[in-house]
Amino acid sequence: MTKKIIHTDHAPKAIGPYSQAIEINGMLYISGQIPIIPETGEIAEGIEAQTEQVMKNIGAILKEAGYGYEHVVKSTCLLSDMANFKAMNEVYGKYYAENPPARAAFAVKTLPLNVLIEIETIAVK
Repeated sequence: MTKKIIHTDHAPKAIGPYSQAIEINGMLYISGQIPIIPETGEIAEGIEAQTEQVMKNIGAILKEAGYGYEHVVKSTCLLSDMANFKAMNEVYGKYYAENPPARAAFAVKTLPLNVLIEIETIAVK
């Protein structure tokens, strides 16, 4: 049982003592992704753009590890305000149009860098 650290420059660097993702036993655990644009370090604006950027960041990590969105089995969506749930859901749903993963969505008091959304992901091959 060997864990493999996954890192790509096409997703934001970790802003703390954690890895972008860990692969172990055919499972990929992706740390919560926030809407940092990796090329500029800026944060996308608005819930739709932030959700889109988070999904792109997740996609870059999936790709680096040799996975795709079709391998995602569980997502946890953290929102700064449940009023953003519908708009987030519309963007999120584009990435999982068929056979969507299991999911939980929570409103939390504050997210890193005061973003509107963070999503953590588990994928399995």
